Amino acid sequence: MFSIHCPYCKEPRDQNEFSPAGEAFIARPENPEALGDEEWADYVFYRTNLKGDHWEQWVHTSGCRKYFLVKRSTISHEVIEVATFEEIDSENAS
Repeated sequence: MFSIHCPYCKEPRDQNEFSPAGEAFIARPENPEALGDEEWADYVFYRTNLKGDHWEQWVHTSGCRKYFLVKRSTISHEVIEVATFEEIDSENAS
């Protein structure tokens, strides 16, 4: 178990109040009609699943119900940083 500081509620809450919503910064295809089955499968199903620190989307399901970003270690589950989508974009994420 770990706690997450909700950037909207402005307080730390237990992990059980949140739901993971997948890897952050997955770009939607610009021309989806032109994609074949293999490209759609890559976009919908496959993720990098990195070992170490990376950005994820989370939603505060038992609170404000808003989506936000969490930089988390997949090794230790330590929450390193929490931000709204307005605060961080894919070019500034590191």
